Amino acid sequence: MAEIKDRLKADLTAAMKARDELRTRTLRMVLTALTTEEVAGGSARELGDDEVVKLLTREAKKRREAADAFDKGDRPEQARAEREEGEVLAEYLPAQLTDAELADLVSAAIAEAGAGDVKAMGQVMKVVNPKVAGRAEGGRVAAEVKRQLSA
Repeated sequence: MAEIKDRLKADLTAAMKARDELRTRTLRMVLTALTTEEVAGGSARELGDDEVVKLLTREAKKRREAADAFDKGDRPEQARAEREEGEVLAEYLPAQLTDAELADLVSAAIAEAGAGDVKAMGQVMKVVNPKVAGRAEGGRVAAEVKRQLSA
């Protein structure tokens, strides 16, 4: 079983014992999403740590987007709740890349792909995405690739 999944289950048990409603609610939601992902498709399978990180990243992104939508809808309480859930999820994600680290990775990927202009963006993204793997949001990576290729 994936280490992260084991940690999520153990932390859920601890949160339930501590009567921490936010953490309990968030971890239950994540474990439900994991189970759904495992049984989706033709046959049930066990998710590895990489797949669990992808799922956690996706769930964290949902929380950020929902918080923004609630802010726009003038519903600050729901926005705050979504942000708090996002903070809980962030504890299980790898540290995010700084702008400088991302720029360095993109520069190396551009050199590796031999790209010269924006038309080669897809080739660069194929090279850089595995190196980034959950440590930066896709839109942020694409913006940096585009910026460097346009310069």
